[in-house]
Amino acid sequence: MPDAVQASVLERTLRTANGAANWVSEVAFGQGVPREYELRKHTYAELKARGLGSQAAQHVIKKVRDSYTTLKANIRAGNLGKEGSKRRRRAESKPITFRPEAAQPYDDRCLSWQYDLQTVSIWTTAGRIKGVRFACSQDALKTLQQYRRGESDLIERDGSFYLIATCEVPEAAPYEPDGFIGVDLGIENIATASTGYLAAGRGLNRYRKRQLALRAKLQKKRTKSAKRRLKARARKEARHAANTNHIISKTIVTEAERTGRGLSLEELKGIRNRVRLRKPQRVALHSWAFTQLGDFIVYKAKRAGVPLVFVDPACTSQTCAECGHVDKRNRVDQGLFICRRCGVVAHADRNASHNIAARGESVWNAGRESRVPATP
Repeated sequence: MPDAVQASVLERTLRTANGAANWVSEVAFGQGVPREYELRKHTYAELKARGLGSQAAQHVIKKVRDSYTTLKANIRAGNLGKEGSKRRRRAESKPITFRPEAAQPYDDRCLSWQYDLQTVSIWTTAGRIKGVRFACSQDALKTLQQYRRGESDLIERDGSFYLIATCEVPEAAPYEPDGFIGVDLGIENIATASTGYLAAGRGLNRYRKRQLALRAKLQKKRTKSAKRRLKARARKEARHAANTNHIISKTIVTEAERTGRGLSLEELKGIRNRVRLRKPQRVALHSWAFTQLGDFIVYKAKRAGVPLVFVDPACTSQTCAECGHVDKRNRVDQGLFICRRCGVVAHADRNASHNIAARGESVWNAGRESRVPATP
């Protein structure tokens, strides 16, 4: 929360640092992306001449080198398409660039925190400025005091400045679970737990359809203001989805902790590549953050000490939780399950969540039991 003068200095610092990073990136690209030490020999003196301090110059060089390491890892993993694809050629054919307001790393020599006063002292191109106020919740402040480690990032977004601090919070020791809660993830119902909790996706899906229609209108205009609105809308939609996922994951983990049970989740990694859907269904699938909700549940469970296992999701929606009969025809439609053998009628997602819970308990017990042959 800088005042007007401090905000102007911070803005100028970010633009100077990221402008220097773009120059370093061009040098690195022209030199065939050398190692960090070699890149430092080509650029360090010039960065100092541009007004960057010693530590800031080192961080700029490291930031550029790390960005090329990330690019190389993405290419190797196939995230930018196959060799020769348009997207991959575009990424490989030019230097990496940084936005003027992109994040700039700070270590403890460039940034110090005064937790009692809720202020920071931070390096800028105009010298070190002290007494810059910051705002956060009391819980976040307590976490900062106890667990902050390593570097922090200064970033500007929509005219506001943020300090992103890394906190190493130790995991709680997991307890011995008294059963498992199965969680079925989907689009129509975002999450269905075997306890009866159901997070309907109707509201979020309606919100996304409105955003999709608005994006289509803005994309047709092709003006600069429309493009700015598109970027702002994209961030707003991402924040809305993340907030929804936080609420759902917290509810699920809190219930597991309260009842002393573990959590069983489906292993959905790679689902976008496995499923084959029509175009309208693909829009719904690709716009929902399966991985994000799973990650939120995982880290919240680790912090609370809730045991968590991942299970194979195959046939969980076609298997009867009562008798174990598997048949595609058991799943009558999206919301209805009727077993062809025993005749049980159930909510389809709730039936799947009970199957996931049973598989989670089996996985947990299999990992706990010894596989060493008994001594004769």
